[in-house]
Amino acid sequence: MSLNFQPAVSLPVVSAAPPDHTQPGRKPPWLKVKLPGGHGYTRLRAIVDENRLHTVCESARCPNLGECWGRGTATVMILGDVCTRSCGFCHIATGRPPVLDLDEPRRVAQAAAKLNLKHMVITSVNRDELADGGSTIWADTISAVRQASPTTRIEVLIPDFCGHWVDLDRVLAAKPDILNHNMETVAGQYPRVRPQAKYARSLELLRRAKDQGFTTKTGLMLGIGEQPDELLQALKDIRAARVDILTLGQYLQPTRDHLPIDRWVTPEEFAHWKTLGLELGFTVVESGPLVRSSYHADEQASSAHF
Repeated sequence: MSLNFQPAVSLPVVSAAPPDHTQPGRKPPWLKVKLPGGHGYTRLRAIVDENRLHTVCESARCPNLGECWGRGTATVMILGDVCTRSCGFCHIATGRPPVLDLDEPRRVAQAAAKLNLKHMVITSVNRDELADGGSTIWADTISAVRQASPTTRIEVLIPDFCGHWVDLDRVLAAKPDILNHNMETVAGQYPRVRPQAKYARSLELLRRAKDQGFTTKTGLMLGIGEQPDELLQALKDIRAARVDILTLGQYLQPTRDHLPIDRWVTPEEFAHWKTLGLELGFTVVESGPLVRSSYHADEQASSAHF
């Protein structure tokens, strides 16, 4: 599939300023975070454990775990905690997942109701070994949360289902409120960062969701080897797919076995890309060193006039 997408919106002429290349080494001060703790953290920890849930906060070693759990927010990860893919940036375990947990949708819904959530983010590992890519569990989970906690706004961060669009349609038929699928990086970095994914396929997924009227969202990591002109082109491609919400954050190497950090991206450069993103027409751009796809997701949704 060609990557020369024709924009569906009028894009302004913008240029990519050269980044402030800060060489990797010891973490800069703007990446320091507090250790998790407090009443909110303890309460959420208990509910996650009680319902035998997985969270991407833990599996991906998110630096914001302490802050988010302290606020009573977490991103639930369904379909287990073993992924069939081996992305170069991700800390989630890779292999053949165990037996499918058909009771998981009920437990996720129970947790949503117990926490009385206003906004819930649900994500999953890739389950490429399943005939439906896990989309039936996805749909069942959305429906169960909707029934158990009708006022909860549901944001889903989904895989690409290998481009099997009938699986995407199954998820969309369950009517999540926000459809998120992360591009993760620029086109040229896909072979090393997301070797089992396709840049054009991910853009197509976002386009299809928008064509069905959904609020759409995606995110990119910075500092993993992308060049300014490549990043600008990625932002233009994503906006041409009419994506509403964009998140940009610093890549952090989970272990020495994962892809190295190319550079520390300064807060000033993140502000630069936020300005460009807004000029391109994104409704919301969350851009900063500690930003992750689900970081302050409730506030992003509100800012998008959802």
